[in-house]
Amino acid sequence: MQSPLPIRDGIAASYIWLPEGQWQDVFHFLLSHFPDVPAATWQQRLERGEVLDQHGRILTASSTVRRGMCIFYYREIEDETPIPFQADILHLDDHLLVADKPHFLPVTPSGRFLRETLLVRLKQATGLPHLTPIHRLDRETAGVILFSHNPESRGRYQSMFQQRTIEKTYHALAPHLTGRHFPLTHKSRMEEAARFFVMQEVAGSANSETEIDILERRGENDLYLLKPVTGKKHQLRLHMASLGVPIVNDSFYPVALPCKGDDFSQPLQLLAKSIRFTDPLNGEIREFSSQRRL
Repeated sequence: MQSPLPIRDGIAASYIWLPEGQWQDVFHFLLSHFPDVPAATWQQRLERGEVLDQHGRILTASSTVRRGMCIFYYREIEDETPIPFQADILHLDDHLLVADKPHFLPVTPSGRFLRETLLVRLKQATGLPHLTPIHRLDRETAGVILFSHNPESRGRYQSMFQQRTIEKTYHALAPHLTGRHFPLTHKSRMEEAARFFVMQEVAGSANSETEIDILERRGENDLYLLKPVTGKKHQLRLHMASLGVPIVNDSFYPVALPCKGDDFSQPLQLLAKSIRFTDPLNGEIREFSSQRRL
């Protein structure tokens, strides 16, 4: 469904479908569903004509609401903390944009991040309205990430990840793993833990697999080469921690530590180093590598 609100400063409008329920009007629905947003803020957005339904009709505070209605609005965050690291554009053609992301920069807006995200920054820099990431990369992880900006070809590029025909390599700095022969393969069954943002290994048939090798020794740590065969959330971080060699500066594994907030002093030592694939449009082998180092 196309948004009736245009992209503003690189930020697309947010939307919400109304569930079953009874509300006096749009204003009271918004207050009940977004309790952290002050009433004055919603009043100002409504008065500016920045709250619309799916048909493009401007809603006022007293507009009626009903189940199945979709409301579009601009999300705003006051005093968003600037992230003092910049991404680089490695490649841009008629279909793909390839970026080299720094540590700490989220890919897409979420939670307390809106303008300080890679997607919004790239939209502002390029003016590409249909820019969309076609795979995941954690905020804490740096490196190569692919974006599609052509809706007509997007599905064919996304299918590479679904069919696991894309090769990704990562570099990670972690303690030396003794008593093991390299290269090695780690397989396990991963499921979400009780805490929603972390994963855990459990008994059962494996659904995750990582190939691990050592590139060089660096004192008490090693620089590892990691090749994920599957693409589970936090797979590399959990697999390394499960082997007893958690990635340096990992605040989630093996133990989730308190949020560091805006402390940029200890980046996770994990880098999405390269991506290689056969282009589904022309059959050419394409490879992109991060210029960053751990």
